[in-house]
Amino acid sequence: MISLNKVMLVGNLTRDPELRYTPSGKSVCSFGMATNRRWKGASGEMEEAVEFHDIVVWGKLAEIISQILKKGNKAYVDGRLQTRSWEGQDGIKRQKTEVVMENFIPLYSKGGMTKTETEIAEIPSETLAPEITEKKEKEKEPAKEKTKSDKKAKKESDEEEIDLDDIPF
Repeated sequence: MISLNKVMLVGNLTRDPELRYTPSGKSVCSFGMATNRRWKGASGEMEEAVEFHDIVVWGKLAEIISQILKKGNKAYVDGRLQTRSWEGQDGIKRQKTEVVMENFIPLYSKGGMTKTETEIAEIPSETLAPEITEKKEKEKEPAKEKTKSDKKAKKESDEEEIDLDDIPF
């Protein structure tokens, strides 16, 4: 049976990202994020609840996050849930569930960023959101009129890419 472990959050950072390095030299960054939920209660009044999430990022993405995100910034984060266990110095076993981030999109205007931050934000776009980069590249291409043969060639290439044996269900 197939399973899925996917988390998607849109919220605000509750603390500045903290960049550290493992003894082997791999970079890891952690930060907190808050998400809000609003609903109309039984009395008809609006109610609100806040959830706090611990986010962990590894590798080059960790270094990028530590440079461009700050406390209070709004961001989209996606990744997976991971629970780790350890024994504290007091001998008590502890557990913590975190979101291991795989992609993100900053959701604040570049006008609020310095020039250096803006340059850094442009570098990872193909790593962080390939579908956005592809869309930007297509927008840059000069518009040309499509002929019937162009449309037919595109349709044939689209059909060739799908292999029914690759579908997992």
